[in-house]
Amino acid sequence: MTQHKSTLGFIGIGLMGKPMTLRLLDAGFRVNVWNRSRDKLTPVVEAGALACDSVEQLVQASDVVLLCLSDSQAVASVVENSILNSGSTGKLLIDLSSIDPKTTRRLAELLQQRCGMTWVDAPVSGGVQGAEQGSLAIMAGGAANDIETARKVLAPLYRQLTHLGEVGCGQIAKICNQMIVSCNVVVIAEMIALAKQAGVDAAKIPEALAGGFADSKPLQIVGPEMADGIFEPVKWRVKTLLKDLNMAVDLASDQGNAIPMSGLAAQLMQLHGSQGFLEQDPATLIKLFER
Repeated sequence: MTQHKSTLGFIGIGLMGKPMTLRLLDAGFRVNVWNRSRDKLTPVVEAGALACDSVEQLVQASDVVLLCLSDSQAVASVVENSILNSGSTGKLLIDLSSIDPKTTRRLAELLQQRCGMTWVDAPVSGGVQGAEQGSLAIMAGGAANDIETARKVLAPLYRQLTHLGEVGCGQIAKICNQMIVSCNVVVIAEMIALAKQAGVDAAKIPEALAGGFADSKPLQIVGPEMADGIFEPVKWRVKTLLKDLNMAVDLASDQGNAIPMSGLAAQLMQLHGSQGFLEQDPATLIKLFER
């Protein structure tokens, strides 16, 4: 399967799916697309994608099917209700969503048994900016030959793709990633709030810490936004971090591990979300700590 002979099917044209699809089109791929809200297909169709009337039509017309959906339930619904009925041997499903590892393994086994399609879980890190620039970090789980196909297909999207092990291992690695990111964003929020209260020009803190041990991409992205109270446009959502932290808590419970820092971050994220911020940018976490 070569890059230029593969026809791709992309399901989920949202914050991340849209720039990913545009990059795949720019790289010369034929891309079929489907989204629950059809109006979101307009920009990718204008760029050359072919809109499908159903998931079944998309799967039948594509060599590799890519998913970029909101959560485990959304992925399970699309797979169980549509892809199982239309997939066939030789096709590959690449799931770019961040979902539960147990759900991933269950669905992958079901897909293999029912229609012969294989599965690579390939959750991404790097946000909308990384998707637009093709600089994502991708954590992948699956068989070696399927990973090699994924490397070729996803090449326009990533700076680094790491094979972590069998199906499900990519999702576990993404949970680990989100534990670090989420705890980082929460402590940045409380730090910026404290600095402002103590009389520091908090907008300059990311610049002051750049290159030091406290520096991070989240600091450089959300730090200035928190300091200046700029929360639009929404680049990622509080509910996404909360979902991933809850999966971390579940995974730790299954493994018998303690994750007190991530557990506290989950509680704080839940509190913030319950105050009407689930659909908002995580930069709004500053509001938890401001007087």
